[in-house]
Amino acid sequence: MPASAALPRPPLPEDNLQWLSHLTNGLADADLWWLSGYAAGLAQRRTLASDDVPVQETANGSANAARLTIVYGSQTGNAQRVAEQLAQQAHELNVRLLRADAYPLRELPQERLLYVVISTQGDGDPPDDARAFLDFIASRRAPQLVQLQFAVLGLGDSTYPQFCAVARQLDERLAELGATRLLARGDADLDVETIAAPWSQRALEAAREALKPGDAPATITPLRRPPQSASGRGMRAMAEIMLNQRITACGSDKDVRHLELALEGIEYEPGDALLAISRNPPQLVDEVLAVLSANGDELVAHADEELPLRTWFGEKLELTRLSRPFVAAHAQRARDGGLHRLLESANAGEFCDWLRARQLIDLLQGAPGAWNTRELVGALRPLTPRAYSIASSRKAVGQEAHLTVARVEYRRSGAIRWGAASQHLGTRAEGEHVEVCLQRNERFRLPHDSARDIVMIGPGTGVAPYRGFVQERAATGARGRNWLLFGNPHFRSDFLYQTEWQTALKSGTLHRLDLAFSRDQAEKIYVQQRVRERSRELYGWLERGAHLYVCGATAMARDVEAALRDVIIEHGARTPEAANEYLSTLRDAHRYARDVY
Repeated sequence: MPASAALPRPPLPEDNLQWLSHLTNGLADADLWWLSGYAAGLAQRRTLASDDVPVQETANGSANAARLTIVYGSQTGNAQRVAEQLAQQAHELNVRLLRADAYPLRELPQERLLYVVISTQGDGDPPDDARAFLDFIASRRAPQLVQLQFAVLGLGDSTYPQFCAVARQLDERLAELGATRLLARGDADLDVETIAAPWSQRALEAAREALKPGDAPATITPLRRPPQSASGRGMRAMAEIMLNQRITACGSDKDVRHLELALEGIEYEPGDALLAISRNPPQLVDEVLAVLSANGDELVAHADEELPLRTWFGEKLELTRLSRPFVAAHAQRARDGGLHRLLESANAGEFCDWLRARQLIDLLQGAPGAWNTRELVGALRPLTPRAYSIASSRKAVGQEAHLTVARVEYRRSGAIRWGAASQHLGTRAEGEHVEVCLQRNERFRLPHDSARDIVMIGPGTGVAPYRGFVQERAATGARGRNWLLFGNPHFRSDFLYQTEWQTALKSGTLHRLDLAFSRDQAEKIYVQQRVRERSRELYGWLERGAHLYVCGATAMARDVEAALRDVIIEHGARTPEAANEYLSTLRDAHRYARDVY
């Protein structure tokens, strides 16, 4: 800067400037970087609050007036969607809707009516946005809540041993604190609406009874925007397949596809996902019909619909994923002692592994006469959409969205088994259409400050959102550095988007690339090992304000977090407890984000 150039006047009063100078005097560079990140996190949280939670003021000024507070903790967006729908249905009440990390914990002792919609990830993990909320309620600092009425709705996946464990623990803890359970906890499986819809209706009726007309409204009622918006959230679209290209070599055990979809009228941001409205493989439908000796044209009535059996099996019902309730019902009908013993086993993990390795056809082949068609249609779960991270930036690709899809295909008892969505998407020819729906992920966003560095950890198809991140940062001229840690089994056959990453390195839009190919040497190497090997550099990036992202399987994310904790302990000279607090601080400042499944 030339000597004559004057610095712009800071937008702070003189007293605040003096206080800030006193606060920062003597701080090391690393401390200043941390402080800048903390301040940026506060600013981002306030921006999110003002953008996402419009304030409606009412005439009454009573701070303790009756209202319904709905809090949600959501990793993939399902719990948020259910909570938003409940808030919209309760529009005539005095209701506020808050994400768990935006809930003012100091207000908990004054709450009178609280509903919590919360998901459980993997084997009993809470969603990232609810960790601080849950930690507070579980701690000794939590207040007695004898004045509170509450209800909890859990979302989870019954193929994991700790199904809806977070909701169960929260429900029990609120009761321990003296709160009154207004209605029984709901535990929703992957077919969320089957449990969530009737639970929400009961919850709505209970809230209307608890908040009868005449109760004074609160001074401020924050409400989130409706789920349907001009941005395209919640809207379904028919997207044309522009490109369907395999990006793993022929020798790979995996068939991973790069799909390019024409997507007009739906605006997304890097970090968002598309929900694929999937169909079951036609070959699998034929197998199920054959083992039932059923006619696919037979009309079957269920849930106010009458459809041909082939349509039920092809488009409406889950054939590739089993649930514990269905297996229990099948064991009862088939009089299968082995299944009964498996269901009653104390080893929940063993049963869940068994469940994930089988499909409906495997049960039916073992006892083909256990069901008639009408009863089977009524017992199966609805076919649910599958989420795929968007692997592109609109600034780079225009009216398109790109996906990275690993086709699920394996053999069991000599027969081929497929995944529903991956087979449906992966086998579409160019020119065909697929039905999709946008799923926003507000917690997996690039930093507002484009000068911030980012570290992206994502093995396998977990690398997908980072392709969009790098495209976005290149298109906007971001000054921050980009570091990618990627892993897969083999370099020669499984290096997804290899030429793109190499080109990005040469052009300077990717500044560092670390690779972990687990089966190219005697010792298996995964991304968490690379995290430990690059620990000094990684810790330095974090201390200088970098944002950290992890995307992929829940087990991988857990291993990576353990490695990160070790990095912080070693290079920050911290205790394990202090390392956990360091990660929590990053998470609260939106500098540590995970997209796990």
